[in-house]
Amino acid sequence: MTDRSAEFLAHAARRILVLDGAMGTMIQRYGLAEADYRGSRFADWPSDLKGNNDLLVLTKPEVIREIHSQYLAAGADILETCTFNANSISMADYGMEALVHEINLAAAKLARQVANEYSTPDRPRYVAGVLGPTSRTATLSPDVNDPGFRNVTFDQLVATYYEATDGLVKGGADLLLIETVFDTLNAKAAVFAVKKYFDDAGRAWPVMISGTITDASGRTLSGQTAEAFWNSLRHAEPVSFGFNCALGARNSASTSTNWPTRPTAWCPPTPTPACPTPSAATTRRRPRWRRKSANGPWPACSTSWAAAAAPRRTTSRPSPRRWRTARLGNCPP
Repeated sequence: MTDRSAEFLAHAARRILVLDGAMGTMIQRYGLAEADYRGSRFADWPSDLKGNNDLLVLTKPEVIREIHSQYLAAGADILETCTFNANSISMADYGMEALVHEINLAAAKLARQVANEYSTPDRPRYVAGVLGPTSRTATLSPDVNDPGFRNVTFDQLVATYYEATDGLVKGGADLLLIETVFDTLNAKAAVFAVKKYFDDAGRAWPVMISGTITDASGRTLSGQTAEAFWNSLRHAEPVSFGFNCALGARNSASTSTNWPTRPTAWCPPTPTPACPTPSAATTRRRPRWRRKSANGPWPACSTSWAAAAAPRRTTSRPSPRRWRTARLGNCPP
């Protein structure tokens, strides 16, 4: 487990780094069938597996490798692992809870191999180990007739996030991305898990956090405004903190910039340049990458490798902007 934390922070301070884009919609383009997801290993699995994209790191790794390569060739600096649903809660839909660690480990190793192939001394490529939101919420009841009911506990979330973190780190992840947060309590469980892992490992990895605003009111699904979301998670000392593509480029920009209190982490906008369709085709509308808040114009959910190349062409790799605020612990301004 090579420690690239200092190197990553130094590069991020000098120039804007570009994260890769969509994994799911890119996978759709391959038109994979049920047999592709199963492979020989899971040919007799009792439930359907099509749609379990994270499983492809075991059964169809060449597809994930090619997608990673396309993003790096287009100019991405950071690869996200194909582990959005690689947790025991989401994998329970397929009866594959026992594979969580193996999938995270294999996904990180795969991304690490591709990143190493494209890395150069003056431009290293990094791997972000993805910790997705899971398919359940610790804050809200799934039963409108029983508002006090919860179908997942904080401890269950911590346990599966810890297991996933261990696989990602041992597979070669340089940093951890807690992403698409719709419930702050879920994110707190992820933060608790990774911090506990850091304590057990005797070192820390950079942490990025990306939330999602679910409607035009500017709130998360669990009801927080952007500023409240930041204040609830600032103790994690993330190196970057922002919101993803839920509302599109125009509305997401206002969410990220209209805060009474500026966050003390880098703030990457992740606008959606196009909307995915069932066939994974996308409309062609270039996002406006340069915003006052842009400390890293990173592509988002429905982008392709071609869209990931857009910020590289339009920004000319400028230095990140800094908020006029005090530093938070060891977090870069």
